[in-house]
Amino acid sequence: MAFQKVCDIQDIIPGTGVCALIDGQQVAIFRPRDNEEVFAISNMDPFARSNVLSRGLTCEHQGELWVASPLKKQRFNLSTGLCLEDERFSVKAYKTRVTKGKVEISA
Repeated sequence: MAFQKVCDIQDIIPGTGVCALIDGQQVAIFRPRDNEEVFAISNMDPFARSNVLSRGLTCEHQGELWVASPLKKQRFNLSTGLCLEDERFSVKAYKTRVTKGKVEISA
């Protein structure tokens, strides 16, 4: 499994997300807290059919981290990509890691 360097961890403000283009796909990368934990999911909101999830709000629900779409507010699990409101929908989740301050994603 190959990882690609995307950016420095310091490029992502804690509590926010950014978008990166990886192998031609928009990927939303989130840094929910002020540490080196990062998550990555597809940036495509399957309800609105728009690449907007990186602009969503991160939240915690029942001990798990989610992002709420800025358009229709459905929440997607940052670890699995599953939609909380409608289990028929999900987005792709990517493996992530931080190595020597660099965010890396496995596509």
